[in-house]
Amino acid sequence: MDNTTRYERLRARYMNGDLDRRSFLGLLGAAGAAYGLVTPYRALAQSVSQVRFDGWGGVVSEALRANAFDPFTAKTGIEVVDGTFGGGDEFLSRVKASQEGEYNIAHLSGVFDYARYHGLGLTTTLNEDNIPNLQNVIPKLVDVFRDVTDGSLSCVPYDYGTTGLAYNRKHISDEEMAEKGARILIDEAHKGKIAGWSDWRTRMWYAALQTDQDPNNITDVDAAWDAVRAHRDLALKYWGSGAELMSLLAEEEIHVTEGWSGRIYALQEQGHDIGYMDPPNGFGWQECMFVIKGSPLEACEELLNFMLAPETAIAVAEGQNYPPALDPQKVDLGDKIPTLPAFDPSGTLDGLTFADPAYWNGNEQDWSKTFGRVQKGY
Repeated sequence: MDNTTRYERLRARYMNGDLDRRSFLGLLGAAGAAYGLVTPYRALAQSVSQVRFDGWGGVVSEALRANAFDPFTAKTGIEVVDGTFGGGDEFLSRVKASQEGEYNIAHLSGVFDYARYHGLGLTTTLNEDNIPNLQNVIPKLVDVFRDVTDGSLSCVPYDYGTTGLAYNRKHISDEEMAEKGARILIDEAHKGKIAGWSDWRTRMWYAALQTDQDPNNITDVDAAWDAVRAHRDLALKYWGSGAELMSLLAEEEIHVTEGWSGRIYALQEQGHDIGYMDPPNGFGWQECMFVIKGSPLEACEELLNFMLAPETAIAVAEGQNYPPALDPQKVDLGDKIPTLPAFDPSGTLDGLTFADPAYWNGNEQDWSKTFGRVQKGY
């Protein structure tokens, strides 16, 4: 039996619960010593002491820290140092200005972000043999990333959700929401009690819905920008983070906004009477754990596999309130996850509309600049 097979069989016994951690590491050490080798775990610990992770902060980071990062450190001795960002554009600017290897894993939103990083030469090629838990992920979520990088992967899908409409039921009824849909964000009746994310993609996506257009094929761009301006003029403010979104709704500063499904579920759990609605062609998205060029690949692969383990992924999902990327046809996801907004029990995700990466990245330069001017009142 070759060493690789020996290690893989020991690993499989450990992952299946047939070995405790102490016995697993002891057998690895014995096998390595017998052949004059350094075991994979020992080599990893000697060469890598920490991995940096950057994500969205708030309840998302809290769930990852408690259910993934701290247990991973306890298991491997590798520290996970986490940072936060408010938006994908902001974080990409940091990465472009950094030294290679300074940033390792990022919680990216959408295939368009993945495609942007690939276009800038920031992708890696993961060894999927080191990430066996990838086999439990919804195939559709994996395939869209493979299409960008010619079959290889520089990430693992991790969760999905929607950016739908959140509203305070004290002021807006379910019936009014059903009648007005996305247009409620440009309704004069709620002037000064409307908000929205300061993200150009979200603004244009909802502008497409408000002007009866396909978000992935906006033919009347001028009409869409008119809708963006109408929203700006009626809004109390743009929000810039999930924490700010939740505060605006919880403190009743606003009556309606688009919002991230998991954050709205968290408010509902806290007892706030906040409704949530995904309008037709609402904004569906999938998030991934992306490994940036120059990162220590083996350590990152080990962390990603740990994060995709069902017990880890389910605990994180229950903490952050977004369905995990795990296929519900392969993995029992428990009682809470099927109640989360956007959850698809079939694992096909056919009911969600995702952004076309080529379309949105192709319009990024023009539309992001235009939205910058719209924000300033032009």
